Amino acid sequence: MTKQPKTLKVASAQYPVGQPNTLSEWEQKVAVWVKNGAATGASLLVFPEYAAIEQAACFGPEVYGDLKLTLAKVAALTAERVQFHADLAKKHKVHILAGSGPLLKSDGRYVNAAQLITPDGAIGEQEKLVMTPFERDWGVTAGETVRVFKTKLGIFGIAICYDSEFPLLVRAMAEAGAEVVLVPSCTERVSGYHRVRTGSLARALENGIATVQSPTVGDAPWSAAVDFNAGAAGIYVPSEQGISDTGVLAEGTLNAAEWVTATVDLERLRRVRETGEMHNYCDWALQPGAPMRRVDVETISLI
Repeated sequence: MTKQPKTLKVASAQYPVGQPNTLSEWEQKVAVWVKNGAATGASLLVFPEYAAIEQAACFGPEVYGDLKLTLAKVAALTAERVQFHADLAKKHKVHILAGSGPLLKSDGRYVNAAQLITPDGAIGEQEKLVMTPFERDWGVTAGETVRVFKTKLGIFGIAICYDSEFPLLVRAMAEAGAEVVLVPSCTERVSGYHRVRTGSLARALENGIATVQSPTVGDAPWSAAVDFNAGAAGIYVPSEQGISDTGVLAEGTLNAAEWVTATVDLERLRRVRETGEMHNYCDWALQPGAPMRRVDVETISLI
């Protein structure tokens, strides 16, 4: 039986969307970010939703100025991009949630997928489950499976941006054992950032878990897809005496390009779920109308 880790040091990126001229230039940028993230001592680095779209800049305005061509070009780079992150994870001995991007399915649909990568090269993938209006217009479709990922660092869920605003999705992850839910996000306005932030705080409170938000930041007027980006990274837990009175372990400066780090006390969170000041996790079923049927969750082992 795998011993449960007591703590987790995590680094969440406030990742600035740039305009690289070549894929080599993009790789150099990401490599520096991973190096700096690993230098914080974190064992998990989290990158934001649609960070992969930055690659479209490498192919000129005929691609990055066209939403459909952006999807196709960035999706075609998925395997290469994931392997690049796997090489960095191995080099720096860290787990990485790579920035999400479009993934072309066998049936011809595009989904928004993020990959969790271990230093040993194991890869788990979560697709976004609820599409925003923009994504529907763009032609990005909903994924189908809720997953949790067993790693040497603990059990993780991934709720990509808008997914964090739906309690039943994250509840299913928590009931399947997730103690930390990663929330990569991409929002063009401060109001959108706060929606995801509020969702992340609420999901942490409801389930007695930690949530980790990682946003894109900065303007990228060259892009038809990620032209405006606003947000701050945050690491959230239940508001509980001895853990955090506010529920905020760490939070970045709005729209700054930086890493935000914190150490999550997983052992104490387990006690909160069982014997905390309030019993939100255990009392979930006491809500009038609480669903009796559980959401199916697939558990992926990355150990």
